[in-house]
Amino acid sequence: MELTVAREAFGDVLIAYRDSGAGAAHTVPVLLVHGMGGDGHTWDRFAARLVRQGRRVIIPDLRGHGRSAHTDSYRFPEFGADILRLCDRLGLDRVDLIGHSLGGYAVSWAAMERPELVRRLVIEEQPLPLRSGDEQVTFTRRLPSVPELWHATTSLLRHPRAVLAFDRSMTGVALEQFRKPYPEWWEGLAEITAPTLFLRGGPGGMVDPVKLESMAAAVPDCTVRAFGCGHSIHRDRYHEFEAAVLPFLGQ
Repeated sequence: MELTVAREAFGDVLIAYRDSGAGAAHTVPVLLVHGMGGDGHTWDRFAARLVRQGRRVIIPDLRGHGRSAHTDSYRFPEFGADILRLCDRLGLDRVDLIGHSLGGYAVSWAAMERPELVRRLVIEEQPLPLRSGDEQVTFTRRLPSVPELWHATTSLLRHPRAVLAFDRSMTGVALEQFRKPYPEWWEGLAEITAPTLFLRGGPGGMVDPVKLESMAAAVPDCTVRAFGCGHSIHRDRYHEFEAAVLPFLGQ
């Protein structure tokens, strides 16, 4: 599968992305957004499947990852804003968005801010933040969990280039955002109009099932699918992932 590599500058950040091209038969492109510490190559297998179906596939590297530039700021809304700016720069008026983990924040934020842009939304194993008024995370829980350590270790073994390119300065900022109340995100869920598919892993995943119930209730059209694996469903249960997502995307 050949994808053209390009870069776009948005203010002080340079975002790299790969694009299968605008000549695809299907009129709605699919954007695939990776998680923290990875890059767009985590989607290569699924991207090839989509291209064979006639879909245009666009795979950005998030700021601070892969071929994209390191920056001084890594707030969750900024990752989503980069996705929207890329869509605008490419002249896209309708897209399907798929995001894993940190990429889930990016695509959900984009769907809240620009609901008319998003036709289908798939969120895979996005760790859900605390709601306003929830108990603060204790110091001991700020240490990496076993699932977090396992995912980081296996990612390093499978994709060392992505891990080496990753701007480690974002780690503390990102983990703090994952583990603090984020009422603006919860309030924005009602703005999402796209049919939404949330994929959660099993005991080795990073999704709180109680918060997931609240999220699914807040999004107007949300379906939850559970898998018996850890944090990276598209990597560790690829065929199950494909069987769930392709019919949801449809044609």
